[in-house]
Amino acid sequence: MTMVHDILQQRPGLGQPQRKFLATLFITILVRRGRVNFRNLSRYCSYAERTIARQFREPFDWPDFHQRVLRTALDPRSELVSAHDASFIPKSGKQTFGLGHFFNGCASRAERGLEITTLAVVDVTRRCAFTLAVAQTPPGEKTTKTEPEDTRVDFYKQQLRAHRHRLPPGVQYHCVDGYYAKKKYIDEVVSLDLHAITKLRSDADCVFLYTGPHPRRRGARRKYDGKVNFQALSRFEDLGTWEDEPHLHLYTAVVWHKTLKRRLRIVVLLNQKDPAKPRFIVRASPDPNLHGHKLLDLYAARFHIEFLFRDSKQCTGLLDCQARAASALDFHCNAALATLNLVRAEDLGIQEGQEPHVFSMASWKQCQFNERLLDLFMENLALDPTWVKNHSCYEELRTYGAIAA
Repeated sequence: MTMVHDILQQRPGLGQPQRKFLATLFITILVRRGRVNFRNLSRYCSYAERTIARQFREPFDWPDFHQRVLRTALDPRSELVSAHDASFIPKSGKQTFGLGHFFNGCASRAERGLEITTLAVVDVTRRCAFTLAVAQTPPGEKTTKTEPEDTRVDFYKQQLRAHRHRLPPGVQYHCVDGYYAKKKYIDEVVSLDLHAITKLRSDADCVFLYTGPHPRRRGARRKYDGKVNFQALSRFEDLGTWEDEPHLHLYTAVVWHKTLKRRLRIVVLLNQKDPAKPRFIVRASPDPNLHGHKLLDLYAARFHIEFLFRDSKQCTGLLDCQARAASALDFHCNAALATLNLVRAEDLGIQEGQEPHVFSMASWKQCQFNERLLDLFMENLALDPTWVKNHSCYEELRTYGAIAA
């Protein structure tokens, strides 16, 4: 990955030892087998276990590094949105920094462990996502009644505010799931000149806006025109069916949300596959001019942040950190997601055009491992690298075991 060296060279304040270590670390994470811990990493590179542990505690400006990778990878012609989500990391012990009870989506319950909060940029055109900032969510379990009550939503707000200036200029919409549909978070998104796109509860407290003539009488003008009932959609605008799914019907309206205290463009996606038991979901955005179909397309693009969590947990060792210190945990989480960013950026550089990105992290890992193994054979058996790499079987050996996306 030549991109790593180019980006690290752009950091004038970065020392040579740390620059060399980071370039080695990203490759080692890709070629290693087993867990990404200090001892196992030392088996695949020239650094000792204690040296790796010491380097993990060194400070490094990860958001700036992620931003430089984004600038290299993203196409200015692509449509971009930002996404914000958290992911659970199981962790045992009692002394690990940030240990607390967090919601685990796989188990559908709160469990003891760690949580990372990730701000990402999603390329809607090519259907891929890149990490922009990662931070550990504070557990918030030791606060007393005398201390100011900062919730996790406050932490999510602070992270978004701190890194808003790093988002590409073309980002106008910020996609989050239903947990973030809270007044103080949506207010923060709007204050940062972004339009939130989120999911609402099926019993969201909304009312229709009154658009008829106002009677000539004393007092305030009429604002609302009845409560929204998602079971009766006759007052909604019919947008037809959803793409090639004739059983999915779309309805939209601009309403007033009582809890968020703002106007929302809502889209109701009604599933009539089973006419006896129709089901529906509600998407919303504070942008009243956003078309309903576009709103659903952008919210669907939010799911690409989940692929960041999946690939980093399965392939780059996000779950494997053995450290307990805050600095080392932060370094490990950022290194795991930065490795994924670099591989995705490298793969996008190979791809031509604006077609949707087809990507397999498992294939990249397998190819990198094969390439490192072939290099070791050439080095230790004194083989001519030019002859080996020009051999007709080299590419077959390099891609041995690779799978499709």
